[in-house]
Order: sequence, then C-alpha cells, then structure tokens
Amino acid sequence: MSDLTPNREGFVTEDGHRIHYEYFGRGDREVICLLNGLAMHTKAWYGFLPRLQPELDVLLYDYPGQGQSSADDVPYFIPRIASYLTRVTDELSIRRFHLMGISYGGFVGLDYARQFQDRLYTLALSGVLLSHEILFQMYQDLSLRFYRSGSEAFNLYTHYMYEKIFGESFVQAFRDQLEPMRVKFYDRYKDKMHCLIRLTEAQNPFFESLDDNLAGYRAIRTPVLIMAGAEDRAIPPWVQ
Repeated sequence: MSDLTPNREGFVTEDGHRIHYEYFGRGDREVICLLNGLAMHTKAWYGFLPRLQPELDVLLYDYPGQGQSSADDVPYFIPRIASYLTRVTDELSIRRFHLMGISYGGFVGLDYARQFQDRLYTLALSGVLLSHEILFQMYQDLSLRFYRSGSEAFNLYTHYMYEKIFGESFVQAFRDQLEPMRVKFYDRYKDKMHCLIRLTEAQNPFFESLDDNLAGYRAIRTPVLIMAGAEDRAIPPWVQ
C-alpha cells in the first residue's frame, strides 16, 4: 500500500512545529482521522485505507517527532498535539469528523475530545487509560532508560519490544512479521531517539493533570467506543 497517494498533503505550523498531514478523498464524504501510536507515522495506516475509503475520507497527521513533521529536541505536550489537529482540519475546511486513536493516539484522542468535542461525530479508542497505574509508569520509565542509554541499548530494547507489549497468542500469530517491524522501528529512530524520549515524556504532564482534567473527560458527550485488546500487556483490558 506504500504507492497510495493522498489527494491533499501539506504542513501547518504551530508552536514552532511543522505538522505534516495527508488527506485521502475528494471531500464529499464524512471524514475519519486516525491517530498514530507513539512510534507510528502516517504511512503505517495505509493498509487500512481500502477498508475505510468506500465510506469515508481519511485524514492522517504526524505528531512532532514523527514521520515528516519537524523533530526538534524540545518538550512536547499531548494537549497541544491534540490541538494541532484542529489547525489541520481548519486548513482543510473540515468542520466535524470521526476520530480514532490507538495507544498514544488514544491519549491524544481523549484530550482532543476534552477540548474540542463539538468538532466530533464519534470517538473510538484502544489501548488507553485514565487512571494512575504503577505498572504502566514502570513500563514507561524502563522505555526511557533504554532510549537514553545509546544505540546499543536501544537495539537490545527493540528485540523485545513487541513481545513485552503483546501476549502469547499475538506473538505466535505474527511472529514472522515481528523482525521486519523491529528493524523498521530501529532504523526510523536510531538517529533521533530524542523524539521517542520527548513523546514519552509528554505522558508525564498528561497523567499529572489527570485529576484536574477528569471533570472535562467526564463531560464528553460524543459517542465513544472503547476497544480493549485481549493481548495488550502494557494496558490490559481491565485497566481500559
């Protein structure tokens, strides 16, 4: 699916970041925006587009530190990453749309709905939590230690990245695909590990503000679908 070409593509500038976006469609259908996980980029969604485009136009964008967006070594903030989507949709004259986010994209989606729920038709989330979980914090801290320890440690980290995120059934079903995925991840970030560090660090103020923002999350009236993956070890179903 790498030969897919967006109908519109470009950048918006906000907070000093150049935010890359891609739009697939002619503008005559409702739009769904797919939000990246932490280590994803727009092209990671290309395999899903044929399943969506018969009914929906599709919008993709890269957060700072991802894909074709700028990758400055400065702090990132999830509420601001969410707000960049409004900047993009204004650029494309999209008033309302559907929103779907997985993992890190779920945090971005939640915060988008907290700030801009009047722009949404629906919200779908997977791999998210709105609680203070010690094991999740430990998982995040471990990842940061590897990211900060140089290329050799990062290479070791990537060898076990998917196996520690997903359960046995997932690993058995997709075992042959894990090594190519690992190599792509390593090659994409080996020379800019600061992007992984900054994106991961952005989760800290998100969770530090959780108690203050809970009322805002509870005030979301947009129809919400939670898809809790049975094989998610980092954020298991009972947490979601």
